[in-house]
Amino acid sequence: MSGPLTLSDRAQALQPSLTLAIAARAKQLRAEGQDICSLSAGEPDFDTPAFIRQAASAALESGQTRYGPVAGEPALREAIAAKLSLENRVPTEAAGVLVTNGGKQALYNLFQVLLGPGDAVLLPSPYWLSYPEIARLAGASVQLIASTAADGFRLDPARLEAAITPASKLLVLNSPGNPTGMVLRRDELEAIAAVLRRHPQVAVVCDEIYEFLLAPGQEHHSFAAIAPDLADRTFIVNGFAKGWAMTGWRIGWLAGPPSVVAAASALQSQSTSNVCSFAQFGALAAISGSRDCVQQMAQEFTRRRQLLVEGLQAMPQFTLLPPEGAFYAFPDVSATGLDSMSFCNRLLDQQGLAVVPGVAFGDDRCIRLSCAAGPDTLHDGLERLQRFLRSL
Repeated sequence: MSGPLTLSDRAQALQPSLTLAIAARAKQLRAEGQDICSLSAGEPDFDTPAFIRQAASAALESGQTRYGPVAGEPALREAIAAKLSLENRVPTEAAGVLVTNGGKQALYNLFQVLLGPGDAVLLPSPYWLSYPEIARLAGASVQLIASTAADGFRLDPARLEAAITPASKLLVLNSPGNPTGMVLRRDELEAIAAVLRRHPQVAVVCDEIYEFLLAPGQEHHSFAAIAPDLADRTFIVNGFAKGWAMTGWRIGWLAGPPSVVAAASALQSQSTSNVCSFAQFGALAAISGSRDCVQQMAQEFTRRRQLLVEGLQAMPQFTLLPPEGAFYAFPDVSATGLDSMSFCNRLLDQQGLAVVPGVAFGDDRCIRLSCAAGPDTLHDGLERLQRFLRSL
């Protein structure tokens, strides 16, 4: 009899997504009849706007059900390029756009074609939990650049420069950020650009998936518009999931130098091939249509974000830096004496509230709560959290 199969080193080192695991556990407990409130998932609770659904349905009925171009439907690539050129002030041609199965695949493809063993990714911390895993799957190491709530979770240009080594090849910027909600200001992006000009081996990828979700007074800036002289080593990753409530559609994009985008497209041709054909026509309607639906959802997230912030700030055991965008809050809970995993496990077991431990994002002092849920769920979650704190 043959021996047991052995997983590759790559598979053994891979860490599953903790946010997805917690969301799945919450759903399982609810299915078992337990009273569960979840503030863990980064998924809008809105339905995809009707005109987008109708466009996809019309494409389905008209026969858009066959293999399509690997890099995406030409009209959608053109529309994304136009959006970037006009709205983000980043001159872009369709040849520099790849349509992917969500923003996560855009990052995966880019990391695979740019990075290899011996390379390092510069990653501001706290960070979205998939960045380091995607980097390691490409054979690269991760150089963390730490920040805390005390310094606003902001990327210090001096710390960035100090972290750069000859192995450093790619800097990841995420603004508005997950999990902190931090939004990079124009002057900060200019300072980062000044550092990168001194290190021509370092490219930058800007994850702009939350660009429309901003707190009052905040403004989104694309790094590529701030530093057009670095366009030959600047990439943008974005998608339809957050702004248009299209998480299940799995449509994102990668934009950047056409030669690298072509390599990422070649990789996609040998992995997933094209994104779902008729879904792309829904995405085309979204990006070509009115932004009213996006703004309406963004305004509701602003109300929910404020509700969450006010509730958390009323809890003296927490230290909270109010988020400037996205739909998360990332309070420091270390005053409770619990690490983030213990805090979250006990909170779920004792009060049926699911939130995400900060250790998944590189900061074990904090927890992440999402305000993607409706006001009733947020009030329920805050009450459960308050009861848990009183029980400590």
